[in-house]
Amino acid sequence: MAHPKRKISKTRRDKRRTHYKAVAPTVAKDPTTGEMHLYHRAHWHEGKLYYRGQILIDKTEEAVA
Repeated sequence: MAHPKRKISKTRRDKRRTHYKAVAPTVAKDPTTGEMHLYHRAHWHEGKLYYRGQILIDKTEEAVA
């Protein structure tokens, strides 16, 4: 098995790992409700599930019936 000839310093090791960063999630605004939500994700607003401005699931109708 190969072994390093010299010890890698902490500085050189940490330089190699600098490109690993935490990225803030992309947030979008729903055109119908104006609600902020994660990009490309459905979101709940007042008992309704919205995706791309359209209602997918309406919990308020199920509660009445």
